[in-house]
Amino acid sequence: MLARDQSELKRTPLHALHLARGGKMVPFAGYEMPVQYPAGVLKEHLHTRSHAGLFDVSHMGQIALRPKSGKVADAALALERLVPQDILAIAPGRQRYAQFTNEDGGILDDLMVANFGDHLFLVVNAACKAEDEAHLRKTLSDACDIDSLADRALVALQGPKAESALAQFCADAASMKFMDAGPRRLGEFDCFVSRSGYTGEDGFEISIPAEHAEALVAQLLDHPDVLPIGLGARDSLRLEAGLCLYGHDIDTTTTPVEAALEWSVQKSRRKGGARPAGFPGADKILDQFEHGAPRRRVGLKAQGRAPVREGAPLFGDATSGEAIGKVTSGGFGPSLNAPVAMGYLPTPLAAIGTSVFAEVRGQRLPLAVAATPFVPNTYKR
Repeated sequence: MLARDQSELKRTPLHALHLARGGKMVPFAGYEMPVQYPAGVLKEHLHTRSHAGLFDVSHMGQIALRPKSGKVADAALALERLVPQDILAIAPGRQRYAQFTNEDGGILDDLMVANFGDHLFLVVNAACKAEDEAHLRKTLSDACDIDSLADRALVALQGPKAESALAQFCADAASMKFMDAGPRRLGEFDCFVSRSGYTGEDGFEISIPAEHAEALVAQLLDHPDVLPIGLGARDSLRLEAGLCLYGHDIDTTTTPVEAALEWSVQKSRRKGGARPAGFPGADKILDQFEHGAPRRRVGLKAQGRAPVREGAPLFGDATSGEAIGKVTSGGFGPSLNAPVAMGYLPTPLAAIGTSVFAEVRGQRLPLAVAATPFVPNTYKR
């Protein structure tokens, strides 16, 4: 995900603002991005939980699927060729979480899909966006025009004060519910706004033409409850929320069932549903729905204070020589004042409360399988 050298890194439309605010810039997904600001990761994390944080996520891919027939239902049915979700059932002004799958049932990327009435609006991961766009063009060009919206920035406003901060610019902010999405006017700017995010907190994601991004963000940061937040806190927030990071907790070798994402696959796409199968890897994924998967993504809580990081092997006891799984995300949870992690275990050992051990610097540290999210979400339903 990292560029080979600094000269190859792209910059988001908010690059100058990050520097002006003291952002510490690092390579991420081919971009130069802020990992933290002068307040530091811990304070940024806790501020987002108690007030509101503003994140630059303009490195993400934004794509419009425009049906050639003029009927958004045709775009939805076309996209269902590539994902196991019910896209046809997304009502205008709503969005849904989905995954592109491969022929073996693995996840090529995860994405958000919104119905904007006459077309679908997709947000995909930064590291996968070129491949995702090519995948869409190769498969869906018969039914849809695929437009890369590379001229737009994307920011996320997250936290319990997000609604009040946005309401001064958007009259509809307070009436929006979790997963509402569509065009909105923010002050003098025409934007796309969804009530969603990647922190477990209530909040919004805002797509805006790149030339207006800095002006809007500067106005949002003028609100006394809003601070700029970097990638460091973004990662610890999503980990506490039990949310997957593509390339770490999910990838081309993990199925939605193994990843504990069954909730995202509606009954209409499963056996006995209105439109079962019809997506890559359907045979394997639907078989796992019926008979279970051999392994499962789980939450893990350390019994001590030492964080357990990504890649640490997991063992069934303190002495066995053969690993039974591994940690895919891990670190310190500032809201909990304790370390948390996620990883994969054999399904028989995935029950909450099961004891396992992680090997860290030659030592076996005890962990317990725990429910996620580690911190209760605060989405506005």
